[in-house]
Amino acid sequence: MNYVEGRSEIPIPTYFIGDYGVGAAKVLLAASKNSANQGFKMDGFKVTDNLFWLKGSGNFTLHGLSVAYLSGRQSSEGQQFGTYSQDDVDALRALAEEPGIVDLFLTNEWPSGVTNKAAASDMLVGISDSSNTDSTVSELVAEIKPRYHIAGSKGVFYAREPYSNVDAVHVTRFLGLAPVGNKEKQKFIHALSPTPAATMSAADISMKTPNTTLSPYTFLDQGSHSKEAAKRPSDSVSDSQYWRYDVSQKRQKHGGGDGDKMCFKFIYSGSCPRGEKCNFRHDTDAREQCLRGVCLDFIIKGKCEKGPECSYKHSLQNDDSQRTHRSENASANRSKECWFCLSSPSVESHLIVSVGEYYYCALPKGPLVEDHVLVIPVEHVPNTISTSPECEKELGRFQNSLMMYYKNQGKEAVFFEWLSKRGTHANLQAVPIPTSKAAAVQDIFNLAAEKLGFKFLATKSSKSSDGRRSLRAQFDRNCSFFYVELPEGTVLSHLIEENERFPAQFGREVLAGLLNIADKADWRNCMLGKEEETKMVEDFKKRFEAFDPNQ
Repeated sequence: MNYVEGRSEIPIPTYFIGDYGVGAAKVLLAASKNSANQGFKMDGFKVTDNLFWLKGSGNFTLHGLSVAYLSGRQSSEGQQFGTYSQDDVDALRALAEEPGIVDLFLTNEWPSGVTNKAAASDMLVGISDSSNTDSTVSELVAEIKPRYHIAGSKGVFYAREPYSNVDAVHVTRFLGLAPVGNKEKQKFIHALSPTPAATMSAADISMKTPNTTLSPYTFLDQGSHSKEAAKRPSDSVSDSQYWRYDVSQKRQKHGGGDGDKMCFKFIYSGSCPRGEKCNFRHDTDAREQCLRGVCLDFIIKGKCEKGPECSYKHSLQNDDSQRTHRSENASANRSKECWFCLSSPSVESHLIVSVGEYYYCALPKGPLVEDHVLVIPVEHVPNTISTSPECEKELGRFQNSLMMYYKNQGKEAVFFEWLSKRGTHANLQAVPIPTSKAAAVQDIFNLAAEKLGFKFLATKSSKSSDGRRSLRAQFDRNCSFFYVELPEGTVLSHLIEENERFPAQFGREVLAGLLNIADKADWRNCMLGKEEETKMVEDFKKRFEAFDPNQ
């Protein structure tokens, strides 16, 4: 408390996770209310000079290093501090889908199974049991694939041999730290001097030491695993690591397993250490869909809670020999599960405000500002810039109507779209800004781009259709793409390179900064109840009625 209350000084910037120590609630509640900490702050809430609290989950850059974190233990109902939520986990899953390598991943909890395939000689007695470990952390670290993973809940020091990652050239090193001042005098501090992955050569980043093992979170076939088990102690891993969701579909099953639960380990890695003794289904069809780039949550849950922000496919993929015969079924499955397909039972119809032939308008969940609108294709198409002339004309009518509506309120329209190369359902976002801020929009987008290390291509045209025509010329289906249409007619666009880190919420984050509402940059901070959403839609319809092209 001497540091927090200012009686002692912290000499260097210090970041921490795990908000459950003695006195944490009192100190951190005060920090949360500090006006300097309001908003979307992935790089930490300032508690005092040189002391920063990393809350929930996030990712930020520190001296060139990409740092990701999950703060606290699994959430318990009613606890404000000391826990993480499902939203925190989902945010990290989205991070795992973005290009680039995470240098440091910080968690309080140890990942379940981290000692699998590790040398027994390096382990203390009891280190391989499953107490004080977290299977969710195991799943996240397997997806994020950081270069270093540091955790501390086990109460001992453990430096695991580096392990290789599935579908990545670099290795991961796990470090478990002991508590400060522990009686056994185990290490509670460990110095690292990593070079940022973003500045390393391909040869350096892929270098492996002779003691590198396979990933502890994926497994060899049953025979190989049995041989490994004779050499090394195995973790007592709970069933929770092996299955994800109840499913009603009865697919091909290879184990004796539970017909309603699918084996996560088998789907994710292609094998399961329990083999025929596994209690859950080994679904080869689901595994094949995973290899074809289909969203894992979509495969085994039937839907993905990230919706259009997810980088993976939300439709079942058939191989080439079957595609012709099964395309209709695939299309039906796709539209059935997509949140934005009008024919889908998953669509949130109470948010829809206007429906045309090719497009419809809806208010978003977690709007940035009042009258924030999504313009969405009726059919399941991946973007709005490579559609037919008829679709483009109707989109133009919607855009013109929204611009007139905003102008009637003394505001200007900013339109932006993030196009994922993985081809999710398109949505063009329309955000009204005060006319007084319109002149600053281009500058703030350029500044944000500069911070991320790229420059926008700017195209000025007198007609919106001309600007969109230039976008079609730039667009490459093999790359992700972002563009923003500014009030005075300029279009800023950026083709996203293969390994470039680009936030999926970039457009929203920039406008939140422009409007001085940084706390709303994360849509999760703006979510409303269904009754509030319904009233919001009714109020918007009344105001928009005179401008609606479909009235």
